[in-house]
Amino acid sequence: MISKQLNKLTIILGSASPRRKELLSAIGLEFSIQTTNQKEGYPTNLKDHEIAEFLAKQKAKFLSENLSKIDLLITADTIVSFKGELLNKPKNKEQAFNTLSKLSGNTHKVITGVCLKNHKKEIAFSAITLVTFKQLTKKEINFYINNFNPFDKAGAYGIQDWIGKIGIKSIEGSYSNVVGLPTTEVYQHLKSFF
Repeated sequence: MISKQLNKLTIILGSASPRRKELLSAIGLEFSIQTTNQKEGYPTNLKDHEIAEFLAKQKAKFLSENLSKIDLLITADTIVSFKGELLNKPKNKEQAFNTLSKLSGNTHKVITGVCLKNHKKEIAFSAITLVTFKQLTKKEINFYINNFNPFDKAGAYGIQDWIGKIGIKSIEGSYSNVVGLPTTEVYQHLKSFF
């Protein structure tokens, strides 16, 4: 049910994330992938959703120099916020353990900022999902860190992984947003982009 205008476009996903690739494919889009190695950053005065949207727009800026008239670029950035603190991708096992210990027994926010951009228009939006973990044991946290890959994920976990299946008590909002792309919102914004 993608519009005729969208079918005439070359869609580019500006992300190396295999999860975003799967989610975008699942809503019926054909696309190519482009990535950038440019260093990301954001002003320190921004709040949760503003940070996610800023980073998505920044990625779009890095990748949009050579956009043709038939290109539509989709970029996204997912952040995890707990009590106002951003929980980035952990650099080592110790950081991963500390992050998951903070999330254990608590509720946090997962926010994905998305940017849609073509040669003459850009829109940015975000989705927020509240995720509540049960109380995790040290053994469960260590098992997850040692057997899965928390290092490429904001908040040190993937909801689709083992820890999501045994540790998440509830979610309020979009599940796909926590995986990395709020597909319902992306689909709606794509339909109204033109």
